[in-house]
Amino acid sequence: MTAKIDKLVRMANQIADFYAAMPEKEAIDGAATHLRRYWTRKMIREIVAFAEEGHHGLNPTAAQAVEALKRAARV
Repeated sequence: MTAKIDKLVRMANQIADFYAAMPEKEAIDGAATHLRRYWTRKMIREIVAFAEEGHHGLNPTAAQAVEALKRAARV
């Protein structure tokens, strides 16, 4: 991983960890909403591309939040 994507993965995981005490759907929605509100489009594109390429490192909540962002982008 590059230093930049490593930082994005770490931040996405930290955001997801914040929501981890919530029920699963709320945690995923909360993390996805946070990413959508506070990350630039470029950051979102980079983390989505990272996940699409099959790279690992995102925790389960972060991975599902990124997947939700990806689905929302297709709409």
